[in-house]
Amino acid sequence: MASEAPPWNQYPPERGADGATLAAHRPGPIRLQRLELLHFRNLQRLELDLEAPRLLVIGRNGEGKSNLLESVELLGSLRSHRTASDRDLVQHGQASARVAALSLEGDRLELDLRRVGGRQVKRNGKVLERQSDLLGNLRCVGFSALDLELVRGEPALRRHWLDRVVLQLEPVYSELLSRYQRLLRQRSQLLRKGLAPSQRDSLLDAFDLQMAVIGTRLHRRRRRALNRLAPLAGAWYRQISDAQESLSIDYRSGSRLEGEEDEALWREALLIQLQEQRRDEWRLGQCGVGPHRDDVALLLDGQPARRYASAGQQRTLVLALKLAELELVAEVCGQPPLLLLDDVLAELDPVRQERLLMAVGQGHQCLVSATHLGAFTGGWRHHSQVVEMQAGVLIPHATSD
Repeated sequence: MASEAPPWNQYPPERGADGATLAAHRPGPIRLQRLELLHFRNLQRLELDLEAPRLLVIGRNGEGKSNLLESVELLGSLRSHRTASDRDLVQHGQASARVAALSLEGDRLELDLRRVGGRQVKRNGKVLERQSDLLGNLRCVGFSALDLELVRGEPALRRHWLDRVVLQLEPVYSELLSRYQRLLRQRSQLLRKGLAPSQRDSLLDAFDLQMAVIGTRLHRRRRRALNRLAPLAGAWYRQISDAQESLSIDYRSGSRLEGEEDEALWREALLIQLQEQRRDEWRLGQCGVGPHRDDVALLLDGQPARRYASAGQQRTLVLALKLAELELVAEVCGQPPLLLLDDVLAELDPVRQERLLMAVGQGHQCLVSATHLGAFTGGWRHHSQVVEMQAGVLIPHATSD
């Protein structure tokens, strides 16, 4: 089978880790110029023209602020960090929902969601054959209170975060990830069937060959992304913490991939491991080798942050990861992504709030949800468009806040 062309060989050189680079004074364009929602969660009908690089959505919890930001994330990545089911995204009592946006380039992007049935994506009114063809038009990086569990949470949370990073860098990753997940499901169904050993092994051989090919490509992209993210995150951690400890990130592969990156060697190694674990797999009923077993180790001075970091250190670490993600996506893709801050300021102390807002500055279009405007002072509040969300409806914000 032919080797895959290296997808990152055209990327700019890596930056040094001697300091963070996002500039608070650098102006950023309004990449998302208009947002239209129909029957999306509790937002029955919403039309919003974005008039400033910063949008502050103010309101009490449960009013729909997070739903608005989630819709932008969905258009940008075709995924939601809150649910894997489109049924959850369609307003109760409705059969379908729509998310549409107008980008800086003048493209109208649309995503139709159905309670029953598949999705449909459009660009400028034309139905696209593949959902992934919509990717790359509206790159965004999201940061919500759920991300604060990245350090202490299960490995799946860190895998999903890393997958979102790679997806921003290489839209083709969406197809690879979907194909692997489909293969994994079908393989698991095969394990539950009472087939004769010869028939079973013949079918598993076919699955394993495909899983080795796709799995190797997922491994390569995840490792490459972390190799680029690690020095950036380390620099951000030092800058925003004033601490002495150093942050390092270690890719813990769910397969034994030794030596330097080599697609053919890694594919053969993964295929052998899949074959070696079949006896245990039949006994346990699950596949124990592959990207679905990956983890990302977050270390402070070489010690697992999950076990030894304080609450403040964990929050600083997650901030560093998100700022590194922003910087890497901007560097590789040549334009700053949107930044979605979903009620995250409430989880940070005033010092970390200030450092986060200063770090992103005007370099990125920012959509921020919060319960009040107290954390936004100076230029941030003065140069922002402020709206208020009440029961899924946007209303003019009272200037007395």
